[in-house]
Amino acid sequence: KPEFINRLDDIIVFHQLTKIDLLLIVDLEVAKVFRRIREKEVNIELDQAAKEFLIDKGYDPQYGARPMRRAVERYLEDPFAEELLRGNVKAGDVVHTTLAGDKLEFHVTEPQGSEPASTS
Repeated sequence: KPEFINRLDDIIVFHQLTKIDLLLIVDLEVAKVFRRIREKEVNIELDQAAKEFLIDKGYDPQYGARPMRRAVERYLEDPFAEELLRGNVKAGDVVHTTLAGDKLEFHVTEPQGSEPASTS
């Protein structure tokens, strides 16, 4: 036992993540997704309730924030990709992401002046 203790260099104490820590982690994970979405010329926004939802789904007291990436993928990235594939979101759109029950909902706003010009 003393041989093992002498091999230890340092003791690191891990503190439980705070709400602020979790919000920062969600922001980092979501920013990665948003960068890829913006490459498609789509602006996307996430409201506070949607962030809280992702925190609830992506935080485990035992594993910390390790499941956060999977939660962002499952509840934000995959459903948004389906909306893109269905053609519900197009280049130039602004997408507001909100919480609706137990899932995220996307509200699309088309850019101003996107109506076709009237021909006379």
